[in-house]
Amino acid sequence: MSPKSPHAVAKRLIADAPSVDWLRTLTDDLDREVRTAPLDRLRHLWGLSNAEAARAFGVSRQAFSKWLQTGIPADRTPALAALAAATDILDRRVKRERIPAIVRREATVLGNQSLYELACQGLHGEVLEAVRRMFDLRRVQP
Repeated sequence: MSPKSPHAVAKRLIADAPSVDWLRTLTDDLDREVRTAPLDRLRHLWGLSNAEAARAFGVSRQAFSKWLQTGIPADRTPALAALAAATDILDRRVKRERIPAIVRREATVLGNQSLYELACQGLHGEVLEAVRRMFDLRRVQP
């Protein structure tokens, strides 16, 4: 293994890391820098397969795979913008490894549905509003 290979560098970083939390922060920062494509980021952070992501946009798996290569059609950008904004909020407020469970958890305030189910129904704006409400600190009494 070359000393400059990604695996060798990773081993050195792990060995030299001051803590596991430091490594998690580094990983998150690298991921934010590298994984900039919104569809890919959404799929990764929500823990979705291509087929699940396709359902969230109401298209076939093949259509979604094409989007990953060529970009999302203009008529679908509002849906992506809403889900990307919701993902940004979750990414800032929640540990990344918990996001897939959060988007799949049914909630009474969502009519016993999950954020993912709302997205699959084409209610992308409602997903964003629900996530905003989750972290609205004005609801908390002093």
